[in-house]
Amino acid sequence: MARESAGSRARGRARRAAAGTGRAGRGRSDEVRHDEVAHPIASSDLTPVVGGNLRRLRMRRGLSLEKLSRISGVSRAMLGQVELGQSAPTINVLWKISVALSVPFSALISSRQSGGVAVLRADQAKKLTSHDGAFSSRALFPFDEPRRVEFYELRLAARGMEKAEPHAPGTVENLVVSQGSVEIEVGGTPHHLGTGDAMVFEADTAHTYRNDTDDEAVMYLVMTYADTVG
Repeated sequence: MARESAGSRARGRARRAAAGTGRAGRGRSDEVRHDEVAHPIASSDLTPVVGGNLRRLRMRRGLSLEKLSRISGVSRAMLGQVELGQSAPTINVLWKISVALSVPFSALISSRQSGGVAVLRADQAKKLTSHDGAFSSRALFPFDEPRRVEFYELRLAARGMEKAEPHAPGTVENLVVSQGSVEIEVGGTPHHLGTGDAMVFEADTAHTYRNDTDDEAVMYLVMTYADTVG
């Protein structure tokens, strides 16, 4: 057998190196690939948020950077840089990570505080008030991520009334009266609720909240949508 020339050996090494880099579309886990840094989704403000969320979710699942790299297809170097807030990943990279961690995409970009805890201060609450001021709703949930469920505190002044337009098809309201008493009219049928009473109804039809007493009524409402909102 003829001996392999130096040129042939060099070409063989080049082919093997190229093949190794392209294996399964990955390359070495300790190198950041070009497709992981082009067109970043994260702004300079969002980059540390993504990094903190990634580290918290990875540690919660007991995954090393190497293990997460294997199951996500994202290089270990890129994962490390994202966690340190040094790199802004592409949308595709974030999707790969979210799938590997079995979390929604929004869990990586949400600005919720470390540890998954969101404190909603009363003086910073998002409130909606009717034109006459008799009815108010205070959101008891963060607005910064997609959701199908919302939680509200409702207040209805003495002798106050609020007419609500139909919500999207499939919307359900689950309401409990914590103070006072109210009358909830759904589809033309009134339902009287006292303190501690609860009610569940399909809210894709017009409904009315009415307080016929001389005291303010306070209610808590869980709104469930058929589709994700936000």
